[in-house]
Amino acid sequence: MVSRPAVLVTGAARRIGAAIARRFGEAGWHVVIHYGHSAREAEALAATLPSAETVGCDLADQPALVAMVDALAARLEDWRVLVNCAAIFPLDDARALDPATFDAAMRINAAAPARMAQRFLQAARARGGRRVIALTDQKIANPNPDFFSYTMSKHALAASVTMLSMALDDPADRVYAIAPGAILASHDQTEAETERSHRMNLLHRKTGADEIASAALFLAEGWLASGETLFVDSGQHLLSQPRDVLFLARR
Repeated sequence: MVSRPAVLVTGAARRIGAAIARRFGEAGWHVVIHYGHSAREAEALAATLPSAETVGCDLADQPALVAMVDALAARLEDWRVLVNCAAIFPLDDARALDPATFDAAMRINAAAPARMAQRFLQAARARGGRRVIALTDQKIANPNPDFFSYTMSKHALAASVTMLSMALDDPADRVYAIAPGAILASHDQTEAETERSHRMNLLHRKTGADEIASAALFLAEGWLASGETLFVDSGQHLLSQPRDVLFLARR
């Protein structure tokens, strides 16, 4: 039986999700590491944490993700936090919407976290209230034409945070968002391009995955009013950038 407070982090086998999982594990939480296709990485991460387990699920399959949440809710006695981190980042632009790309982005980046949040808030047992934390993107305040379907899906996810928060039945529950800036290398970025692009913000500094993880742990305590979004991007969302920094760094 797990006696620690529990957190489920989706997409936690790699990248930002893994950083969040490690941060909660180091803070004494039982961490449920969700993976899509990275079972080996998920198991390796779990082996490094004091209390952890892994669970695989295709987030495009809504019945499967609901079943996953229900199974966890049935046996975790203090499941306090759901961190919806998993996402896909397909490259397209505003000149031509590809239906398959758009559908995949909306299913995984918007519909899946919203449905998981709904079921978590209905079924999970938690002492002191439940917390949903969705990872959106600084693009919700600083959009550009690149990664069109991805950006639309993150705007939809941001809207769901507001609406889910308004619909809460228990005043102890909270729904939050973290809006990261450029954190890790994406697509075919070189090391030099990553270094340049990740400093394209007001502070001219690289924002670390550890900062996202610390923000998630802070929100898990529920100190902020429900519906709040934390921008963790060194001020990137306050700029007006005509293209994604991936391309701006190549000029």
